Amino acid sequence: MSDINAYAAREAGGKLEPYSYDPGPLGANDVEIDVVACGLCHSDLSMINNDWRASRYPIVPGHEAVGTIRAKGNAVTSLDIGQMVGVGWNAKSCQTCQPCLSGTQQRCNTGVTTIASRGGFADRVRVQDIWAVPIPDGIDPVTAGPLFCGGITVFAPFVNFGLKPTDRVGVIGIGGLGHLAVQFANAWGCEVTAFTSSQDKMDELKTLGAHRVVNSRDRGALKAQRGYFDFLISTVNVTLDWPSYMATLRSNGQLITVGAAPEPMGVPAFSLISGGKSVGGSDTGAPHEVATMLEFCARHDIKPMVETFDMADVNDAIAHLKSGKARYRVVLKT
Repeated sequence: MSDINAYAAREAGGKLEPYSYDPGPLGANDVEIDVVACGLCHSDLSMINNDWRASRYPIVPGHEAVGTIRAKGNAVTSLDIGQMVGVGWNAKSCQTCQPCLSGTQQRCNTGVTTIASRGGFADRVRVQDIWAVPIPDGIDPVTAGPLFCGGITVFAPFVNFGLKPTDRVGVIGIGGLGHLAVQFANAWGCEVTAFTSSQDKMDELKTLGAHRVVNSRDRGALKAQRGYFDFLISTVNVTLDWPSYMATLRSNGQLITVGAAPEPMGVPAFSLISGGKSVGGSDTGAPHEVATMLEFCARHDIKPMVETFDMADVNDAIAHLKSGKARYRVVLKT
């Protein structure tokens, strides 16, 4: 096999530079994918900057890669050469630990992330076959990448926490994840409220499926939602007034966070006890959940709003994301 040509950061916070590496022989259960496009996520920035103290340099980011299978190991029977697939946060799982055997392979005890095994900011990427999920007809490969991280991150809680179509759902934070959560909740049949600090998004949010929009910076508007919601999903990575949001839940209501807020949430015990409310978290999803999400997207014409950059302009794309101006996901095209 020839070298893979990629873009890598050689130190924490460094600019991405051209980087080539020898991937070695293809594993029996692995596939190699010609990358067509790869989404750019805030988690890529966290890995570039070593915010989570888990990065190893040089690091090739990119965990929302889409492309066609060019080669497969001799044990791969479920995928075909030339098939269009996508890859998310995970690249390998053992298939023998308790999480894997229970169908939550994204929590594998010895799993390897796509970035750790060298990610999708490259002309090719390799992953274990189960993590290369086929893309259904009707989904644009160029814009599909963000579904494999941002999409599954907000879709999985709807499945795993028992969201009902009669529920009143609040989506906190309308960015790359939140704008997809609004679409999912609307297609699920729920009444959807978007909490946002950007009131200029109101018309756009209603087009995406929000029935109501609440200014998250208006304490009076937040207080007016007291006892209203069955389910809140928080997509933000900043500290919020969690007790006030807990107060907006009905009895047995749930607040689920998928945003990695840097500080403890500080939820008072009484706000949980009163009304039997709960707080939970969710990560990404297992391969079968990603496949289900993609079918749901194809059926309901759900797609991320994206801005595209050429892969060679990856540092410009990163600067655009850092500026906070992205509406709502950035995708790099090879």
